[in-house]
Amino acid sequence: MSLPKKTQVTLSNCPQSFVAPDAWKRFGLLALATDLTIERDIARLIPQEAIGIYTSRVAFENPTTPDNLRNMAPRISAATDLILPGEQLDVICYGCTSASVVIGDDVIREAIHSVRPGVPVVTPSGAARLAFSALGVNRISVLTPYLIETSEPMANYFCEHGMTIENFECLGLEDDRTMARVSRETIIEAVCQIDTPETEALFVSCTGLPAVTAIAEIEARTGKPVITSNQASAWAMMRLAGIDHKPKGYGRLFNMDISE
Repeated sequence: MSLPKKTQVTLSNCPQSFVAPDAWKRFGLLALATDLTIERDIARLIPQEAIGIYTSRVAFENPTTPDNLRNMAPRISAATDLILPGEQLDVICYGCTSASVVIGDDVIREAIHSVRPGVPVVTPSGAARLAFSALGVNRISVLTPYLIETSEPMANYFCEHGMTIENFECLGLEDDRTMARVSRETIIEAVCQIDTPETEALFVSCTGLPAVTAIAEIEARTGKPVITSNQASAWAMMRLAGIDHKPKGYGRLFNMDISE
């Protein structure tokens, strides 16, 4: 058998030019290792020609209980450090609502800033509060896919931040991979069920729950603003990065600016 002829490789003499380092916004995303939903939702909501999403996964073991959520806290800094090392990021989102509540927004921000100081940090729980403030609402009803023991800290979180909870229900699921398979029809009916005459806005928790495609129908049926974890996170990231994008069909929140 004859040996293949050696190919000569030469340098191109074509003049080279480069776009500016800030030609597009760079959003960092910390997603749970088991999350099947958040990246798909964020991709629906952002203008991808203007923004790049760069994801790092945080190790997580189901079931979704407060103890397992707390176990992620020591892993946040290392996961953050893997996102485009040495490159500037415009904002970083920690993509877990229940863990943000259990671990604490401030603790998560400190962990991220330990390796990426000064970068704006978004948590889904904090983004939801920014959304309520922008919409001028205080009385909310909440749906989570979690167990009762995982939902209770979230009820306490919103109450401690001055919100009034009119109704709070959970679906009783313990695995976020199962949460990712909840049907759109189930989400719509379950959210409409938690509405009350006193409710000013509806909050659907969990980055793993595929709720963003249900927002428009729920708002049409209830006449009230609907906030979901992924929708609020995308909105907060864009507004903090100076992007006034308003995707159609994903809720009246995108008509708002951050007010605090």
